[in-house]
Amino acid sequence: MCIDAIIHTYTTLFVTIFLTKIGNKMATDISGRTVGPSGAKKSLRKAFKNKRPIFLWGPPGIGKSDIIKQLGVEIEAHVIDVRLSLWEPTDIKGIPYFDSNSNTMVWAPPSELPSQEMAKKHKHIILFLDEMNSAAPSVQAAAYQLVLNRKVGAYTLPDNVVIVAAGNRETDKGVTFRMPAPLANRFVHLEMLVNWDDYFEWAAENKVHKDVVGFLSFSKKDLYDFDPKSSSRAFATPRSWSFVSELLHDDDCDNETLTDLVSGSVGEGLAIKFMAHRKHASKMPNPTDILNGKVKEMKSKEISAMYSLTVSLCYELKDSCDKKAKNWNEQVNNFFEFMMNNFETELVIMGTKLALSTYKLPLDPDEIKCFDNFHAKFGKYISAATDKDSK
Repeated sequence: MCIDAIIHTYTTLFVTIFLTKIGNKMATDISGRTVGPSGAKKSLRKAFKNKRPIFLWGPPGIGKSDIIKQLGVEIEAHVIDVRLSLWEPTDIKGIPYFDSNSNTMVWAPPSELPSQEMAKKHKHIILFLDEMNSAAPSVQAAAYQLVLNRKVGAYTLPDNVVIVAAGNRETDKGVTFRMPAPLANRFVHLEMLVNWDDYFEWAAENKVHKDVVGFLSFSKKDLYDFDPKSSSRAFATPRSWSFVSELLHDDDCDNETLTDLVSGSVGEGLAIKFMAHRKHASKMPNPTDILNGKVKEMKSKEISAMYSLTVSLCYELKDSCDKKAKNWNEQVNNFFEFMMNNFETELVIMGTKLALSTYKLPLDPDEIKCFDNFHAKFGKYISAATDKDSK
């Protein structure tokens, strides 16, 4: 082994020991103010302007990685996802090799890190260091140089690169190493928690299965039930509910198998509740028939199933809008008339917000025959709910 490589090995070892000892005096669990996904994205946008590194803390399954990917699309940034927990220290600094031209040892940087050539092809680049505090202390020591100085060894980060890291908290029962104080002090720390309104908007935009959105709209507390003290392997998170949605979109699955898979995703107790909800929801009228005026009233009014029906109606109305249905105004009128005659106020507010606020459907009150009656009955409640959301 050449002398430079030996020096690097001992230097890394020394820095690792030093930073670990400092880190042992510091609790890295973030407490106090928390943000939801939308708040996290706003903070990230602001920090990006100053190229300030951000660390997103939060329990498993709440969408930390997805937030970065969504933001990358929104700001037209290329996202490089690096799982530091799988890396070795040399994966960051690179591997030494002998350069016969200069007769010296040089370092070959890893191809995963953004090169100057890559930087020229993209307006922005997000270097996402996921699971950073799950990485071994020696890897964190190497990452410290990259975060602090924007360079490691002979490699330098391009100017249009912003560093974002993420990890679980020490209390989340994950594999974590306490972050050294000097490294932690370099980041702006945000603790992200589940937010129902953010999830509902995301789920509607991404067509999460109507039964999942309907069930969770009725029982919001079941969106997330992770308890680090519990021995259960399966628990509800936005990520596990997305898997349930994928299962429901796949028609090639019998009821018993589906129950087993839902149970393995969100836990047995929730699976029983959810499958009972689905059974009731299957008895609801066809949303297409409602929008086309073939169904005016409901026989069954099982409350949790009605949440699924509300979501189904909005999904169907959105599809009609996208397809520029010829009877669009008639469908809109039937939508509001059906809600007015069959739904309680909470469901009417939910359906109206989904259609107008989330999907921003082009509704013309002058073309809706029942609008005056609908507004007289529910207008003040919808306005109050809208004012509450805007605060």
